[in-house]
Amino acid sequence: MSTTPTPTTPKVGFVSLGCPKALVDSERILTQLRMEGYEVVPTYQDADVVVVNTCGFIDSAKAESLEVIGEAIKENGKVIVTGCMGVEEGSIRDVHPSVLAVTGPQQYEQVVNAVHEVVPPRQDHNPLIDLVPPQGVKLTPRHYAYLKISEGCNHSCSFCIIPSMRGKLVSRPVGEVLSEAERLVKAGVKEILVISQDTSAYGVDVKYKTDFWNGRPVKTRMLELCEALSSLGAWVRLHYVYPYPNVDDIIPLMAAGKILPYLDIPFQHASPKVLKSMKRPAFEDRTLARIKSWREQCPQLIIRSTFIVGFPGETEEDFQYLLDWLTEAQLDRVGCFQYSPVEGAPANDLGLDIVPDEVKQERWDRFMAHQQAISTARLQLRIGREIDVLIDEVEEEGSVGRSYFDAPEIDGNVFIDGNHGFKPGDTVRCRVTDADEYDMWAEPIQA
Repeated sequence: MSTTPTPTTPKVGFVSLGCPKALVDSERILTQLRMEGYEVVPTYQDADVVVVNTCGFIDSAKAESLEVIGEAIKENGKVIVTGCMGVEEGSIRDVHPSVLAVTGPQQYEQVVNAVHEVVPPRQDHNPLIDLVPPQGVKLTPRHYAYLKISEGCNHSCSFCIIPSMRGKLVSRPVGEVLSEAERLVKAGVKEILVISQDTSAYGVDVKYKTDFWNGRPVKTRMLELCEALSSLGAWVRLHYVYPYPNVDDIIPLMAAGKILPYLDIPFQHASPKVLKSMKRPAFEDRTLARIKSWREQCPQLIIRSTFIVGFPGETEEDFQYLLDWLTEAQLDRVGCFQYSPVEGAPANDLGLDIVPDEVKQERWDRFMAHQQAISTARLQLRIGREIDVLIDEVEEEGSVGRSYFDAPEIDGNVFIDGNHGFKPGDTVRCRVTDADEYDMWAEPIQA
């Protein structure tokens, strides 16, 4: 009888911080490691090495990243750091000198090689037998997935350091993007969330070159991408859309029901003076007119946005202008952040008056109260209407899902009381019975 010990499977722990774009980076790294025979484990104690994918967008995110790295070192001891904060290797090693390796965003091969050095893959692993699903390893629930179409950004917004971390815009080949989307849908994905740093600019860097998908020519451009995605039979939701003129071309697709009538547009502010200081590529007066035009073409359109209050130089007059703009714009889903200085951001050198923290807080409170009133009124109009609900969770007391109004994690929910035999990924026709400032309650319509 052989006494040769069976090789143990190398085990990796993984912590993913930050935005959906970082989540996609994590999925790519994990897919490669799984293909090489590594097992992904949920606890520090079971892992041979831990990878922490960091966020470095604002100072609070950096602080969280450093805290998680410290926790991983304490609980495991062998830690590899990657992601946006990885571009500041010195800052990481000053606090945690024992990290084994530090890499920046999108450096998938370097992360995998660093894992190899700490815990080599099994030599007897056969990737043709130990298959990874065709759609790769996903960190989201099975029924929705993020689809990253590009990296980097060509803008130079004064509050942002993303171009210095992720570089200029690099669009993925449209054939590759569509093939990934097709695999996801075949694997059971019901909702595709299109993400990038600037979705509207997709293909600008390659002059909208023609690629091929399933033998048919497709231009590397947002319109053609959306038209092709609409053929897959899944919900298609667009995020991080700048309000360029080409967004007008997408509205008819939404009106026709080909993609979800949902636009995530980070307006950030409305005051012309503040927008100029932010170096934002938008004009608030034209934007209001375009929002009106979009809604005339597609009355069911939902617009989500994010804003920053307390940007250097913001006066009470600027802030009141923003509140008045919100009243006029009647946005459906809105998030707001208090400005936080980011090391290396041009905003630090503008020489503008710093808004005191207590003023930032007071403006944030007023902003949220103002927008909540708008959101509440708009959701009240939905009561009595029929909607499709994508089920996310099933609990003992009922189900939790989302309508096309709501992106996962950042928007509201639809609550359905009672046990109806639903399961995550089901799409259920419902009638809205109640609503508050963020969420809706509904009952299924019996077929």
